[in-house]
Amino acid sequence: MKSKDKEGASAPRMKKGQLQDKIMRFLEKENKQSFNYKQIAFAVGATHPSNRMDIINLLDELAAGELIQEVSLGKYKAITNRGTENVGIFVRRSNGRNSVSIDDEMILVAERNSMHALNGDKVKVEISARRKGQEPEAKVIEILEPKDQVFIGTLQVEKNYASLVTDSKFLAADIIIPRSKLRGGKTGDKAIARITQWRDEEMNPRGEVVDILGRKGENTAEMHAILAEFGLPYKYPENVEKAAGKIGPGITPEEVARREDFRGVVTFTIDPRDAKDFDDALSIRQLANGNWEVGVHIADVTHYVTPNSVIDREAQQRATSVYLVDRTIPMLPEHLSNGICSLRPDEEKLTFSAIFELDNKANVVNYRIGRTVIKSNRRFTYEEAQQIIETGEGDYAREVLTLNTLAQELRRRRYDNGALEFDRAEVRFEIDDEGHPVSVYFKESKEANKLIEEFMLLANLTVAESVGKVARGKKAKSFVYRVHDNPDPEKITNFSQIALRFGHKVKTEGSAREVNRSLNRLLKDVKGKGEENMLAMLAIRSMAKAVYTTENVGHYGLALPYYTHFTSPIRRYPDMMVHRLLAKYADGARSVDRLKLEDQCKHSSDMEQLAANAERASIRYKQVEFMKDRLGEIYEGVISGVTEWGFYVELDENKCEGLVPVRDLADDYYDYDEKNYCLTGRKFHHKYSLGDIVRVQVARADLDRKQLDFALVSDEGNPNKPIVESKGSKNPRHNPKDKKKTRSHGGNTRRKKGK
Repeated sequence: MKSKDKEGASAPRMKKGQLQDKIMRFLEKENKQSFNYKQIAFAVGATHPSNRMDIINLLDELAAGELIQEVSLGKYKAITNRGTENVGIFVRRSNGRNSVSIDDEMILVAERNSMHALNGDKVKVEISARRKGQEPEAKVIEILEPKDQVFIGTLQVEKNYASLVTDSKFLAADIIIPRSKLRGGKTGDKAIARITQWRDEEMNPRGEVVDILGRKGENTAEMHAILAEFGLPYKYPENVEKAAGKIGPGITPEEVARREDFRGVVTFTIDPRDAKDFDDALSIRQLANGNWEVGVHIADVTHYVTPNSVIDREAQQRATSVYLVDRTIPMLPEHLSNGICSLRPDEEKLTFSAIFELDNKANVVNYRIGRTVIKSNRRFTYEEAQQIIETGEGDYAREVLTLNTLAQELRRRRYDNGALEFDRAEVRFEIDDEGHPVSVYFKESKEANKLIEEFMLLANLTVAESVGKVARGKKAKSFVYRVHDNPDPEKITNFSQIALRFGHKVKTEGSAREVNRSLNRLLKDVKGKGEENMLAMLAIRSMAKAVYTTENVGHYGLALPYYTHFTSPIRRYPDMMVHRLLAKYADGARSVDRLKLEDQCKHSSDMEQLAANAERASIRYKQVEFMKDRLGEIYEGVISGVTEWGFYVELDENKCEGLVPVRDLADDYYDYDEKNYCLTGRKFHHKYSLGDIVRVQVARADLDRKQLDFALVSDEGNPNKPIVESKGSKNPRHNPKDKKKTRSHGGNTRRKKGK
């Protein structure tokens, strides 16, 4: 059977020898880059479906024979005889396995050859000649560009000197600090320090304290430490606060006259019960023709924050508000975010709005975008709005119910068009006055949440289309898009194989709509089942990351050709950028500089990722703190991740995740199979795979590392596991009969070649 290439000509299956020759020639020609099998297949013209497996197998064989190298999982490049000197980025690890990254390849650097380079430093290295069967090594000969960075840890103050015991995974050594550079810090203080000197002959760097965060273990100190760890600000500069304090509402008759007036239209906000920054409101009224006019009103932040002002520069640098477990670190000073700009009830507010005329089937008949003034009649929590939806009674019940009916129709059409329906429960903590977690609950998205979501999506889509969708032959003006690229087919295939273990089928080929409908069916089928959280998480991981860019490629997850962020300018800088661009283009301005806009988009995407990492770190910290009170207790869970150092288990009861270290699996020597997500015993061939159900005991809770360790109690069908004497016991004991056939291996695993 023959396939057709892009031009439509038939493409016969290549023979293995011909394919190998083409692969080698291509990789040798492009020897500075690494490629996955899909890129290689496209480059060598292997379009026949059967050649897909041929290439995967050939790449494995060539890498095993050391004819090419697999520089990271699934990425290959030619083995090149490098020059003795190269430039790369130093990667330091606290376990001593330092390396330098050069053209996607990681080359080992022994500590004695590191010149004490720090993680992220740009370095010049000398690379030893590759010998058959051995990995090359590099030696740092010059630090070209030191990365500006700080370290967080706990102070230990002695009589003549002090040290910072760091929490960093990038630095094993403590930082020695002169007593004169302590900034008043005492033993047990959580502090931020900077390295000022690290001599070749010294084991420890020297440094100085930058800031004292508070006492180790205190909630605020630990939350600020998490922010500092990711380079995020934990306090506002005084000059920015002062500048914000001088800004007033400015709702003058002249300003109102320039805007469309919605103060007499029923308007309300629906937000979480603990929200203070209300940046969106909905208005609704019925028109004479029976249609509904729905206004999506967004805080007009850019009316108050002018370009290049001190407030704007700070907001641009932060790019986003950061939401930790117990607090919000706002992008804008609180005078603006919780005061002037917040759409509080019974207060006149300036807004930027998308106004829609919708028929009873939620079809958009007309729309307009412009500046408005509103006065919210009511502030609803999601719970209050949900009660109205469920009972049909309460303030503005007719308006809420009408909006909900329209939102349901909008949502139905989105899913019919192939949008993905990720509805994963979010873990939240009830926290006492001292910040200690006392219970876990799961935040669910109900109809009230989805009501707001649908109208925000409609506004974002419409705003993006208003600029990006132009007549044929015309070029769209530069704009900020929120894009979500198509998923990697290999990741979707891997996910489908995992889902199949639980009896769920996922379509991996066909149109995006067909694949997404298949994913939605799976997510619906797993509702309420033990594997729900894990499969939802893995489905999300198989997707590309959404980013901000000027290059519109559409939004795969939402199945939309145009999408942006317009609805949250209080907490996201890209929304402020969009507001300014809308105003400029409405006034007839020419297209702005695309490259400059792209730089701002990239910075916003990077900061969004950092903020998400910090949020996850704060959740991990609270999970460990919560489970520390439960040492020795036994739980059921699902293997949610597998690595060379062990496997992670997510507990069914509270979704806390911990590690079962491979060093504690003493019944056998386990090999890590990276491609099949499992650990397999060499002697007894017992396998621990993603999705397996296990029982574990809480063994260790390390707050400094934000890490939980579990001890395996049992799994189904495996008699060679530890048994536990009682629920209160903290250390599982092994069956004495197993002593002769067990050996400790210190957690070392080896990956078999070609696997």
